[in-house]
Amino acid sequence: MSLGRTPDFYRYVEHPISGAQRDGDFVVIRWPDGEEMRAYALWLFENRMGDESIDERTRENKLDPADLPSPEALSGVAVAPNGDLEVTWRGYPPSLYHSGWLRHVHEGRHTQSAHIPPVRTWTVSTLPELPTFNGPHVLQNDEALRAWLTALAELGIARLVELGSDEEVVTKVGLRIGALRDTNFGTTWAVTADLDPGSVANTALPLAPHADLPTRETPPGYQLLHCQVNDCTGGLSHMTDGYAVAEYLRDNEPDVYGILSRAKWIFFNRSPDHDHRWSGPLIDHGGPDSPLTFRTFHPVRAFPDMPESDVPLAYEALRRFSALARSDEYQLRSVFAPGELVAFDNRRILHGRGPFSETTGRRVLRGAYVDHDEVHSRLRVLMRRHQTARISDGPE
Repeated sequence: MSLGRTPDFYRYVEHPISGAQRDGDFVVIRWPDGEEMRAYALWLFENRMGDESIDERTRENKLDPADLPSPEALSGVAVAPNGDLEVTWRGYPPSLYHSGWLRHVHEGRHTQSAHIPPVRTWTVSTLPELPTFNGPHVLQNDEALRAWLTALAELGIARLVELGSDEEVVTKVGLRIGALRDTNFGTTWAVTADLDPGSVANTALPLAPHADLPTRETPPGYQLLHCQVNDCTGGLSHMTDGYAVAEYLRDNEPDVYGILSRAKWIFFNRSPDHDHRWSGPLIDHGGPDSPLTFRTFHPVRAFPDMPESDVPLAYEALRRFSALARSDEYQLRSVFAPGELVAFDNRRILHGRGPFSETTGRRVLRGAYVDHDEVHSRLRVLMRRHQTARISDGPE
């Protein structure tokens, strides 16, 4: 069996190093263009290939940290004939490190943002129509899927067309990305006007700009909505880039932005069978490196959870934020046609609808959630396959 050269299943362009030397417990790696990388001895030890530290089958680390040697086990470093890094150890076999793999770490292409396009905020003037892709092509072709997910990650929203009205469409599209997220509404759920609705979404009432399930510690990442039937009067689909609204407030009305980011509300779903609750601000920054989350489904925003002195300010900020979110400048309105599926970042894009008449026809949507992790994982795999398609050294 040919052993892998990197602790993953990707391919890397060779990027031969020009030199290597020890600096205490670190190894200084140099390239001909003058770039340098410092690698700690035990990090290199954890990434030994040849079925030593890295399990060959899974490409995962199989060491218990308690069994790591002292960094003094590092004995020597050299440049291998092919330009890889060669490291010798006291009491352990020598190890080789792919020069291209080392370079990708040095350049930061190993981080959580790797291969994910940067966010681009939008208003109605910069995005007058939803970015649109052929649905059957996305279901069948990886390059079409990559293009659609790239737009989705960048803009927070992207539409598929020509998907028909079958109830399983939203499941097929979701599974094309990854695992569907289950909730008390199920892995997929209908949005219709019900006689006994479990949510105001299942009425003909208008819906203000909102993000789903602020009652959860971590609301769903992306939402998929597929239109099966829509022959009623009214019910335009409304979409607002929450990031764009937040950017405006941060830069121009910092006091409003500050209270929206600080003052917490208790959200809970009023249901005979479920009692999900969470407390958080409308603009929720979460922890370090967490994605910005908007908790803005006002039908389940129940109680102020803030000092009394903040309550009047919080209501004024809430009014201001909501007015901007539904304004002509920020809110994109469109007809939701049968056979279309709109995917959007549920923690970023504030969605809503206008009222519609139940007596003039039917409006039937089917939805599902897919977490950020699933979308980003699929996109990374597709992006890296695309970028490495011309590498000639074959799969490892």
